[in-house]
Amino acid sequence: MRLFEDPLFQMFSERALMTMTGGGAEYGECLLTSRRITEGDVDSWHREWTATAAMVEGWATESAGAGHQVSAREAYLRASTYLRISYYPLYGAPVDPRLTEAAARERTCFARFAELCEPPPTPVEVPFEGGFLDGYLCPAQGTAPGDGPRPTVIAVNGYDSNVHEMYWAHALPATRRGYHCLLVDGPGQGLALVGQGLALRPDWETVLRPVVDHALTLPGVDPERLVVIGWSLGGYLAPRGVSGEPRVAALVADPGQWDQLGNFRDSLPLPPDLQARLPDVDPAELDEHLAPLLASPVLHWKLVQRGLWVHGLGSLGEYVVDTDRYRLSDVVEKITCPTLVVIGEGDPVAAHAEKLYEALRCPKTLVRFTAAEGAEGHCESWNRSRYNQRVFDWLDDVLAPKSP
Repeated sequence: MRLFEDPLFQMFSERALMTMTGGGAEYGECLLTSRRITEGDVDSWHREWTATAAMVEGWATESAGAGHQVSAREAYLRASTYLRISYYPLYGAPVDPRLTEAAARERTCFARFAELCEPPPTPVEVPFEGGFLDGYLCPAQGTAPGDGPRPTVIAVNGYDSNVHEMYWAHALPATRRGYHCLLVDGPGQGLALVGQGLALRPDWETVLRPVVDHALTLPGVDPERLVVIGWSLGGYLAPRGVSGEPRVAALVADPGQWDQLGNFRDSLPLPPDLQARLPDVDPAELDEHLAPLLASPVLHWKLVQRGLWVHGLGSLGEYVVDTDRYRLSDVVEKITCPTLVVIGEGDPVAAHAEKLYEALRCPKTLVRFTAAEGAEGHCESWNRSRYNQRVFDWLDDVLAPKSP
């Protein structure tokens, strides 16, 4: 589904298209929007996606006013997607006020969608270091007040997603299968980044612990069947968090990852002596050698606009050195629950997934997704149905009551 020649715009547009399976977008609306956008023009990108969002939100409001609950919630969900897509090219510090405004509108549209669901996802605020982390508790379909406890998925995000996109990726498949799902934006993610300026941090155990504490106060959550699933960078964050959280019953890393500096150090355009000294270098030594990477619009966005903003850093050299703090090798033996490690064919982020799998000392399973099943690529984005089938079937088996 190619909408743009510009590789960055095409990458962003795919983030909308992939949500079609969960009602997050319609191809016709995305195609209509793309035809109004000038290739490579960030202003026209933002303007036209927000215009489409306003149109669809207007349809939602009209249906809501006439009492058509299903039509309204479907349109509010699509409007929230288009608002999220509108601000991706605006990533970076200082934060563009258009990004802040679009993110606030996205949040409002999603909240209106949630209010019209049956049962409705409910907003939560997880106490965290004197503040809070935003999220939603999405109840299993068919549940009612007073029902018994259910297994609960705690979803861990990646670099550039948020709880609203995770609703499609994690909550929909979980709640359809009788699981509750808790969605939370941690430091460096979604509203924690945009609204509070919280930068990413490597010690995700300090983030997951209060999330689990809060989950156990929520109605219907079974304390014996807590699941943590991380996607994208969450394939590092979730295992890191679970290494310090023994109350978790099962872990999924999609894709499995290892020490973050090792993920890309060999691909950096550095002289051999400088590369050999990593991470024990002055970050300023790296900057001139890394500058050629920025000729690629995609890499410029990923490393500078996204990477420096999310990490709260000022230069590419600082970014490279900082990734050495993001390590699993130091804590992997502390993971004790059954763990599923995912590898998607052709996903560069999964390059070191087998290192994680080999290092685990807990009950473990390795699952590969392939082009032959239409599920290759990062986070199996074009065939999440196949991903959901294999992952939740595994979870059902792991969490099933054991025979006496």
